Amino acid sequence: MTLRTSKVAALLLLSVHLLHASALPADDQLLCMYEEVTQAAETKSASVLVRGERDTAEYKHVWAIIKPVSQVDLLLHFKGVLPGAVEDPPTIVITAHYDSFGLAPWLAYGADSNGSGVTVLLELVRLFHHLYSDPRSQAPYHLLFSLTGGGKYNFLGTKRWLEENMDHAESSLLHDNVAFVLCLDSLGTGDELFLHVSRPPKPGTPQYSFIQQLEQIISARFPWMRFGTVHKKINLQEATLAWEHERYGMKRIPGFTLSHIENPKSELRGSILDTMAQVDIRKLKRNTVIVAESLTRFMYNLSDKGSAKDMQVFKGSLDIQDSRLSALMTMITSVPRAVQLMDREPEHTLLISSLEQELKHYLRQVHRHTFHPDRRDPEITFFDQMKQPMMMYRVKPATFDLFLGGCIAGYLGIVYYAIKTFGNVYTKLKATVKAKHQ
Repeated sequence: MTLRTSKVAALLLLSVHLLHASALPADDQLLCMYEEVTQAAETKSASVLVRGERDTAEYKHVWAIIKPVSQVDLLLHFKGVLPGAVEDPPTIVITAHYDSFGLAPWLAYGADSNGSGVTVLLELVRLFHHLYSDPRSQAPYHLLFSLTGGGKYNFLGTKRWLEENMDHAESSLLHDNVAFVLCLDSLGTGDELFLHVSRPPKPGTPQYSFIQQLEQIISARFPWMRFGTVHKKINLQEATLAWEHERYGMKRIPGFTLSHIENPKSELRGSILDTMAQVDIRKLKRNTVIVAESLTRFMYNLSDKGSAKDMQVFKGSLDIQDSRLSALMTMITSVPRAVQLMDREPEHTLLISSLEQELKHYLRQVHRHTFHPDRRDPEITFFDQMKQPMMMYRVKPATFDLFLGGCIAGYLGIVYYAIKTFGNVYTKLKATVKAKHQ
């Protein structure tokens, strides 16, 4: 039932026709109306008279007129840094988008896509903060962590942030030597991981070495898992991008996206059924371990110091805790995170502030970037009243109106005929009465 409903939502969202769709909680009254409407629909092949006898009621619904939102702070972007040990080291960018998407925005909690990616990023922030807090254990890499908005809308937040840093900011770390960008997307379930790339990395590059570490960690510690690399070129003719790393690829910054989803068009990436119940904390922890251990082995060049199975960095005081992952997931999925809702209610503002404080607690140079859509030529238009009451009225069926119209027409016909023939009838009646008196 869940998968079928998810596919229906995906088909509605991808439809090329203008189609109004409403989502509302089910209750006994709504289900009763649904049964009556279904029975009425089943009689469409019958005659009008039969339908008139069987149809007992019809329903029509009315909702308020929605208007475009004139101003939305839709592209909130957070970034923070852990500086490397040496002077001018290369930079590794770790990023995830925090917003959600669905047929009904106020029901889009996006637990797996992409609450799980945000959770993994926040846990990586904590783990590497502890490693970098001691100068003796700092790696020769800058770590730039980034939480982006507008991910479900063609990664507009990433686009605007890259434009600001690449085109206007001369001191940005993105102008320096970027080893690679690791995008985290949908890591909360499944026994498979796919690394999506736009261009297969060449041997000897940082990207190639990191992929090798991923393969070693998975094969040594989680041999039952399926891991693969999915190659998809960036098609500039397409209206939308498949994954976030493609935004970086368009700026010639190497990157890839790690996800348990193989097909970028999967309905799982935009379903209102993507709730906390769909996330397996044990698998989320396993995927966090894979990413953390692979990054550490790459950054500290640990391949020659021990096998991936025997040498585990994150254990003891650095162990990844289920309780923390569960708490982060609960916080992130506490409210729907559709972009147009993020600056509307106090609970959404609280979530944004909590994410910012989490980064400030562990990182340096944490900044919030707010991008507004261009009012003259917006790339996307949002509408107000994401959650509104819908009034449904029970009315007589159309066949009843047809029957009533026929009765009225018959009555008027009889009256018209009586008036038309009244003179002749009166004359004959008068002659008959007169003949009887004679």
